[in-house]
Amino acid sequence: MHSDLIGKIEKARRYAQEPERVALDELKARFHGGNNEHNVTLREGAWNCDCEFFRVRRTCAHVMAMQKMFNPMLSEQAREAGLPIAEEHIAAHVS
Repeated sequence: MHSDLIGKIEKARRYAQEPERVALDELKARFHGGNNEHNVTLREGAWNCDCEFFRVRRTCAHVMAMQKMFNPMLSEQAREAGLPIAEEHIAAHVS
C-alpha cells in the first residue's frame, strides 16, 4: 500500500472521531420506523418528515432521533428545531 494512502487512512480515522468537524447543511434519509419507512430531510436548518405526527406537531420520533444522532454536526437551529420541551424533561419521563 502506498505510504500517502496510509497517511490518509489514519487522518480519516482521526477525523471520524471528531464529528464536530462536519457541518450538515442538507440531509435526506429513509428512516425505518416501527411500522413504516419515512422520508426525513434537513434543509436550511429546518427538518421535515412525511409521518402524520410531524404534520401535526412539527416534530416526531424520527426527527428527534436524527437530531440526537447528528447533534455535533448540526447548526443550533437544526439541533433545537421542533423541540417543544427541554431534552432533560423528556429523558426524565422516558427512563
